[in-house]
Formats: sequence, structure tokens, C-alpha cells
Amino acid sequence: MKSELTNKSATVRTRRAILKLLKLEGSMDALALASRLNVTAMAVRQHLYALQEEQLVTYHEESRSMGRPAKLWQLTPAADSLFPERYAELTLSLLNSVKEAFGEEGLDRLLEIRTRQQILEYREKIPSAGSVEQRLEALAAKRTEEGYMAEIQCDADGSFLLIENHCPICAAAVTCTGLCRQELEVFQSVLGSNAVIERTEHIVTGERRCVYRVRGSEEMI
Repeated sequence: MKSELTNKSATVRTRRAILKLLKLEGSMDALALASRLNVTAMAVRQHLYALQEEQLVTYHEESRSMGRPAKLWQLTPAADSLFPERYAELTLSLLNSVKEAFGEEGLDRLLEIRTRQQILEYREKIPSAGSVEQRLEALAAKRTEEGYMAEIQCDADGSFLLIENHCPICAAAVTCTGLCRQELEVFQSVLGSNAVIERTEHIVTGERRCVYRVRGSEEMI
């Protein structure tokens, strides 16, 4: 019995790890997943087919120069429910109620208040001095705490990418686009006026993740 429980626990951990990798990295084939998880490709395929039966993953084929096309696995929309959601139904209900009671102006006012509060909260966690990279690392840590699975990458041109692999308020953001607009205002405020921020990928428009390119002047760097 103990052995069965141990095996079941290991299976659950491996499948969670596969789902997390696909969330963070996007489409991957079984060999790449096996290499990252230090297990055999055959074992990974077994897990993938089991996850496919649960409708959590799917695949598309990609032609390769040699051999058969590779299966590139990716998450289905149903898999989003496995990652943090910030009370989506309650948020949607509250936003709709505010809009019904106070109109668009009332909703805009609510978002302004939320933005001010968020900026104050972020400034407690993010240093007012230091390099762009240091501020971004602190911002990414804060966003990860909130469920955004954020990370920082340095691009070849010297700019930085703030990558958010998950949106825990996606359902609300689709209904209320002001939430996304206010996020850019928050980022600009906490990173400083010398930082130039541009959103290059957006989950709400169908992308796998949200990505913000951040450039800083030589003075900040």
C-alpha cells in the first residue's frame, strides 16, 4: 500500500512539473520535457497521453529536417484552472455591479483608486534607487507572489523583458480592459520616469503570456 501511494505521489508530481514547464516555456516536445525533468522520453509520453485524456494538453505536429514530424505539446484552456486565479468570479461580479450602479465613470474612478493603492503597495517592495534590472527583479518577485509567474530576461539589444506566464485576473481583464491599462501605469510609476515600457505580448489578445519590454536610459543603468 505504501509503495502504491509513493508511486501515485510521484506521478502527480511529474505531471504537475510537465504542466508547469508547458506554462512557463510554451510548446515543447517529449524529448525536451524529458531532458528538463531528468526522466525518460517514454515516461514523459505516457504522462502526456494521460494529461491529454484529461483534456489538459494537446499537440500540433512540426516538420523536422529528418525523420517524422515532432509532436509539440501545449496546454489547453482547461489547464488554466490549475493555476492561481484571483477570485475571478467575485471580481467580475463586483465590476459589473459597480458599472451598473455608477456607470463607466464610477468604474473608472474605482480603477483609479485601485491603481493608487497598488502603486503604494509596490513601492514598499521595490527600491526607489538602483538599476533597472534590480527594480525589475523586485517587481517580478512581487508579481509572482500575486500569481503571475513572472520572470526577467535580458534581451540581446540590452533591454529587459518582464514576462508574466500567467494572468490570475484574466477573466476580469477580458471584461474590463481598464485593468490591463492600469497595470502599465503601475509599472511605469514604480520603475521610474526614465524607464520606457512597451507591452509586446498580451494574454487577453490570445498570446500565451504577457511580455513587457523595458528600456532604461544610461543614467538609470
